[in-house]
Amino acid sequence: MPLCENEGAFFLYITDNYYSGLKNKQKGIMQDPVVGALWFIIFIISTTFHEAAHAFAAYKMGDDTAFRGGQVSLNPMPHIRREPIGMVVLPLISFFLGGWMIGWASTPYNAAWGERYPKKAAAMAAAGPIGNFLLIIVSVICIRVLIAIGYFVVPETVMVGGIVTCANHSWYGALLAQALSIMFSLNVLLMLFNLLPVPPLDGSGLIPMYLSDEAAQKYLHLIQMPQFRFGGLMLAWYAFDKIFPPVHLACINLLYPGYNFF
Repeated sequence: MPLCENEGAFFLYITDNYYSGLKNKQKGIMQDPVVGALWFIIFIISTTFHEAAHAFAAYKMGDDTAFRGGQVSLNPMPHIRREPIGMVVLPLISFFLGGWMIGWASTPYNAAWGERYPKKAAAMAAAGPIGNFLLIIVSVICIRVLIAIGYFVVPETVMVGGIVTCANHSWYGALLAQALSIMFSLNVLLMLFNLLPVPPLDGSGLIPMYLSDEAAQKYLHLIQMPQFRFGGLMLAWYAFDKIFPPVHLACINLLYPGYNFF
């Protein structure tokens, strides 16, 4: 049986990103266990959705590797069983030690299938970020509806974990506002990071869509080399801090046309 390899691995870095419109810098999530728990829960939901999207796409296109492993599911447990360190242990340890989270997840696929059908493998790679995009749309719809009925209001300033405010300042309303803010921001982060075109991120898996089958097979062999995967992660880590803030802010301004946050 051909060796199964990982698809859809990603790293998550949560920190105190903020914009010039803020009067006071957002406190680190380590200082608020409730907020930290929200980040962790939504991280699990988002990674599960991302990996299930990869698995579902592969299954529909002829590779049942992830299906047999139980990953064609929105139940987090099969995904956690596959990557307990990346999805649970390391996020919690990094949170308690440093006030931020780092983690990853992955979905197995048949390497021989990917080489035989590089265009299908590329579509499978695209499925994960598309899953994150769908969660962004869900959070946007919820935020806009709750603003329309007067339950939420647009805040004077925005931050990664605070892009909307509850109008009545109730604790449960504030919790819902923070949860939707995190859902929006985290999935922008995950979608953008995974679309970076470097191995082992999903963006590198999209390139075979634009290559001949022969060139795509050579390319897929190349990006499986450990030195390219390690170098790709280092490059992505370096570049992402520069890419994410302006893109995230642009997404917030699309959410609130005419407000022009900066």
